[in-house]
Amino acid sequence: MIKRLLFVLLTLFSVAAHSASPLLMNAADQTSAEGIDPSAYTLPTGAQQDQAPNEALASGGYPRDNRNNLLLPGETNVRQLLPSSGEDTPPPYGANLFAGGYETERSDGLNDDYLIAAGDKINIWIWGAVNYSNVVTVDNQGNIFIPEVGPINVQDLRASKVNDYVTAQIKKVYTNNVNVYVNLLTSTPVSIFLSGPVIRPGQYAGMASDSVLYYLKRAGGIDPERGSYREISIMRDNKEIETIDLYDFIRTGDMPNVSFKDGDVILVKPQKTAITVTGGVRNPFRFELKESVTPGKVLTQYARPLAKISHVGVMGSRQSGPFSLYMPLEEFLSFELQDGDKVMFNDDLHPQKIDVQISGSYLGPSYFSVSKRTRLHELLNYIPIDPQLTNHDAIYILRDSVAKKQKEMLNESLDRLERSVLTAPTSSDGEAAIRAKEAQMVMQFTERARKVEPLGKVIVADNGNIANIQLEQGDKIVIPYKTDLVQIDGEVLMPQAVVHNPNATIDDYVAWAGGFTDRAEDQRIAIVRANGLVEFDSKDPIKKGDQILVLPKVESKTMQAVKDITQIIYQIAVAANVAID
Repeated sequence: MIKRLLFVLLTLFSVAAHSASPLLMNAADQTSAEGIDPSAYTLPTGAQQDQAPNEALASGGYPRDNRNNLLLPGETNVRQLLPSSGEDTPPPYGANLFAGGYETERSDGLNDDYLIAAGDKINIWIWGAVNYSNVVTVDNQGNIFIPEVGPINVQDLRASKVNDYVTAQIKKVYTNNVNVYVNLLTSTPVSIFLSGPVIRPGQYAGMASDSVLYYLKRAGGIDPERGSYREISIMRDNKEIETIDLYDFIRTGDMPNVSFKDGDVILVKPQKTAITVTGGVRNPFRFELKESVTPGKVLTQYARPLAKISHVGVMGSRQSGPFSLYMPLEEFLSFELQDGDKVMFNDDLHPQKIDVQISGSYLGPSYFSVSKRTRLHELLNYIPIDPQLTNHDAIYILRDSVAKKQKEMLNESLDRLERSVLTAPTSSDGEAAIRAKEAQMVMQFTERARKVEPLGKVIVADNGNIANIQLEQGDKIVIPYKTDLVQIDGEVLMPQAVVHNPNATIDDYVAWAGGFTDRAEDQRIAIVRANGLVEFDSKDPIKKGDQILVLPKVESKTMQAVKDITQIIYQIAVAANVAID
């Protein structure tokens, strides 16, 4: 009678734990409710694709001929639910710096920091005891010549200092009653080389006081696909004398004042980490970030999202493959961005998209951001597989809401067990001592049991049929690998995996694992099928990928709460696929 009652309790628990599974409906009911016959569903195989999965996703979907075969009647094209593939790529942040015609606006080069160079013309007036007026030219040695005074070297002298310096040199000769005034009239053009990822690299003439932007504009600007706006080096005699970050100029107006000399080189470095930004931002551009891995908070400082923004979509690729995520803005601030990521800011106050993860045997991306109305079949149609490696008849879902419910049910059972043990009446001092010892053992058991985390399995596949259930936020769709092994765990001497034998029984597999331990419950053995379903005392044969789970037995001679403990052990086996002593 007790065993029959335990079986009923476990059956009810299994139904509750998998209440999200539409397999409780028959195939006809599902067809009526969804307009789709689950038996007609098949996963696309890698061989059916004309493109590699990553290329197919990046281009927005599979070729039309294949796409028509993959989608079932009435289903939503999941390509419309994914973030934009970025065909209309925004320009680089700062590209408009080279849109103006300022290269035709020339200065005379006579700024205070200009360094005197050969060929410059200087006007000299001397009056008083001696009268002299002339425009002299700085010769190749950097000198100017004044009669009765001789050569005066002015090369590399700042324009603001030339009057004081030349006056001092003249008054060394004419010491009394002489007034001097010196003025730089014109500066000599310089020849500058531009190299690196610019549109038209080469040699350009300009004034020493011309800005870096002037020379870059003369060269056509920075190559938007290859060149860096964050690292522009000024080289002189093969040494770097200045590094310019144009983002500083765009945001704060900070531009280093460089006085160029003949032969200087403006070297544009290769582009660094590039992140494309679209959506509700004030600056929808492609941003260049200095670090290879950058938190989203840094990007928001450049992109400046609107106040109404609540969610962010991120699409990119990592070593594990392509991914697509959709997250609240607060979570995005700490998300690590890498080169090539595409970011979309959205004012989705009531999220219309959910994140779904794929694991197991599949091709293509492992993360999808889809509409919250998306069903399982719609997403699976965009997950190509290798049929020789994938057990697509055993798909199941790990769902947070189901795991949470299983955890609540387990905790309720543990609370009930503790109350029953701690409040059990005793008739003698001897019995009280026994119950106290039993209570201590039960408390140790419950402490361990509370650490068990349920998997939250939702069984969606049975006999080749896959239920077309509604997906939820955080669902993890597991597509198992094909395997020739059977796993034997729990109360056996040597838990291990053995090769499947179609003629072997449960007892054979247990024998290959060393047999039962002294604590094993050898009358009711759990079978965890490849699709996640847990069966007890099953008459069906063991299949490839199944797990044989031998549970521990609670001795009724030593434990008064044997029924409650046994029930909890079975609950844990169903919820977490483990056997706890």
